[in-house]
Amino acid sequence: MFYVPDGTERCGFYECADCGSRFLDLRIAPSIVCPYCGEEPNMEIGPDEEMPKASEAAKLLQMLEGEDVEKYDTLLSLALTGGDYNWI
Repeated sequence: MFYVPDGTERCGFYECADCGSRFLDLRIAPSIVCPYCGEEPNMEIGPDEEMPKASEAAKLLQMLEGEDVEKYDTLLSLALTGGDYNWI
């Protein structure tokens, strides 16, 4: 989830209030479901089970455009790998 496809011109930079993860996403909205801790609703639940609620805990910190998308993508990748440039 840290990555966006090459050539992406616009994306959102998010931080989850629940788990603290920061990530890039192609969707741009004030808040979205965190891909790490957010629970997607299971449509195959039984009649006695409660439908889980999708919590939109990831808040938009910044909308990135142009060169900033590539810079943030690289920085998040380096943070994930601990600074190993050979991984990129």
